Amino acid sequence: MNEKNYVMHLFIHEMTCSACVAGIEKTILSIPKIKKVQFNLLEQSVLLVAEKNDKHFKDNLLLVLKNFGYQAEFFDNDSAIIFKQKNQILQDQKQLHKRNFLIGFIMAMMFMILGYLNEYILLKTTQVQIVWSIIGVICFFSFFISGKYFFVNAFRSLMHQRITMDILIVLGTGIAWLYSMLLVIFPSLFPEKAQHFYFEASVMIMAFVSLGRYIEAKAKSQTSRSLKNLIDLQPKHTTLITPKGVRRILVRKIKLGMSLLVKPGERIPVDGEVISGCSYVDESMLTGESIGIYKKTGNPVSAGTLNQSGSLTIIARSMTTGTALSKIIQLVRQARSTKPSITKFVDKILVVFIPVVILVALFSAFIWYLFGPEPKISYMLVVTSTVLIIACPCALGLATPLSIIVSMGKSAEMGILIKDADTLQSANKINVAVFDKTGTLTEGKPNVQHIYSFIAKNTNHILQLVYSAEQYSEHPLAKAICNYAVLNKIDLLQSSNFKNLEGRGITAEVNGKTILVASINYFEKKKISLSNAIVAIRECFDNLWTPIAVAINGKLVGIVAISDAIKRDSAAVIHSLKKRHIHTVMLTGDSNIVANSIGKQLGIDEIISEVLPNKKLEYIKKFQENGNIVAMVGDGINDAPSLVQSDIGIAMGNGSDITIASADITLLNSSLISVLRIIEIAKVTVKNIKQNLFAAFFYNILGIPIAAGALYPIFGFLLNPIFAGIAMVLSSITIVSNASRLRFFKTKF
Repeated sequence: MNEKNYVMHLFIHEMTCSACVAGIEKTILSIPKIKKVQFNLLEQSVLLVAEKNDKHFKDNLLLVLKNFGYQAEFFDNDSAIIFKQKNQILQDQKQLHKRNFLIGFIMAMMFMILGYLNEYILLKTTQVQIVWSIIGVICFFSFFISGKYFFVNAFRSLMHQRITMDILIVLGTGIAWLYSMLLVIFPSLFPEKAQHFYFEASVMIMAFVSLGRYIEAKAKSQTSRSLKNLIDLQPKHTTLITPKGVRRILVRKIKLGMSLLVKPGERIPVDGEVISGCSYVDESMLTGESIGIYKKTGNPVSAGTLNQSGSLTIIARSMTTGTALSKIIQLVRQARSTKPSITKFVDKILVVFIPVVILVALFSAFIWYLFGPEPKISYMLVVTSTVLIIACPCALGLATPLSIIVSMGKSAEMGILIKDADTLQSANKINVAVFDKTGTLTEGKPNVQHIYSFIAKNTNHILQLVYSAEQYSEHPLAKAICNYAVLNKIDLLQSSNFKNLEGRGITAEVNGKTILVASINYFEKKKISLSNAIVAIRECFDNLWTPIAVAINGKLVGIVAISDAIKRDSAAVIHSLKKRHIHTVMLTGDSNIVANSIGKQLGIDEIISEVLPNKKLEYIKKFQENGNIVAMVGDGINDAPSLVQSDIGIAMGNGSDITIASADITLLNSSLISVLRIIEIAKVTVKNIKQNLFAAFFYNILGIPIAAGALYPIFGFLLNPIFAGIAMVLSSITIVSNASRLRFFKTKF
């Protein structure tokens, strides 16, 4: 975000369905200075990006939502506080719906018993009418108390000319109660066969609807478990070292430059650097590797990682809101608020679904009025109520968000951060996987193996010139040369006019001499003679070393041979991708001979070498033009454009900030196994979503005709409204249970 944009989090109390989301989104976006809106229906929350965040702006936003019929409140931007606030609201909702279910169910059973006792008592005396009038009034208060939540929301919706699923529930139960009261007050208006009460049905239906909402609220709180696990990694207190001694402070009060003591068994409070002590630190929350990493003076440490053995004194390099852990939590939270394209399609259906259901209910009643048996009015009531209740689209609204949120959390636990839900959906269709070489297929830790000198001076002189020229370069090979020079205690010479040759090498002025450090191909292109280096170059290729040529004032003076070990899991990952019929490609700027040798060793299908950074993008486009879904895996700054262009950009966690910012998926570790995990998670998630949608659509497609009486002409069967309420609850249970299975999913790798 640029400095003019502010991120805010909003909780909307009555946002319970996709129809609500559509209306609220339109309302919020109509407010000036709002740049972006992301909804999380399950958590009833909204992530806003706006140009303002002052009190007047916030108050105006809340007022606009209130006028539209929704109560809302802002959250603190602290992840732990947000989670605590959301969780408390969800717990309150869960308890409310649980209480409403128990009240409704108990009262419904009482009315049901009364109904059976008086089943054959007709309304022929005033005393009987008075008794049933009292029962009707008690029933009204019972089902209004247990269903107050739905009545209030439905009333607000009607006042603001919105149609929501709360209206379906209120109409279905309200019609049943109203019919029964009219029967009590004006029994002569109804045929004798139609004199049947539905008091217990109205209360029982409301009870089962509350049960469904309780199950949904419970599922919502459970989907946040993975996010809670991340938040819990952040300790609440830490030990501050001062000139007067040590004292415990709240982690949120840490400031840059503070010295902090981390004892064995404690978590690192913020990102920092070890200034004394040594210990093994468990970084599994970042890397997925459970083996402790040895840390000593000068080594970086990350917030949330666990100090295992010795005490460490660290200096704070960030505050709590700027740590890698806080950024991960922020990314996960934002990803949970995104929607895949399949959800957007379902949302469009849900917007028109409720009005269509009301029309279907009215049309069904009309058909029964024309062709139904006596007592027609009784059958019309049953059909109308049953259609309205059974068609409540709770299951359809839950089908996709639950699966997405559970999968996002599961991915984060594996060290895989997915930026949005569409990426998860697209990853299911990958058929081309393109890999950068250095740092992706290889360790990304190149080492100088040998230096060849073609002048009278020794190799240290060549190394000193190259070191002085390369000191400003960020390329991994340049860093390898500089590290090698430091280990050999080589002094830096004064350099100037540094110029990056975009993947081909660099040039600089060192002690008044023009130093060129570049690839063999670049030397050939510039027609700089390599005749003295033929044997050295051949030796490099035989050993899978990358030869880097060095020239002074346009004349070859030496070769620096560099190697980068292949990652131990690269071959297994390539093999697994090929078994899945995914075309594998190596796209590298390295020489043909080295690239082909490594590619054949790994079993890669297609090897494209000696590619300049700006040309990588063109190869990605060519694959896409052939109808392929392309995943690009890289870690270097020069991979950023290709990651953006690809359908799914995957950045290695050891890559640059620019690369990670450009990617759709970030791996918090450097293992390529995570690429296979992404594909597995994507496939199982999309399958789970399709199962949920099938179940939800099948439920409505089958349930609505049955509720309308489609089976009555053949079998004489008409669905009771109470069983419609039970069926609605069962549909929600089915969706919640199926989506929850993803929490226990384990990848093969």
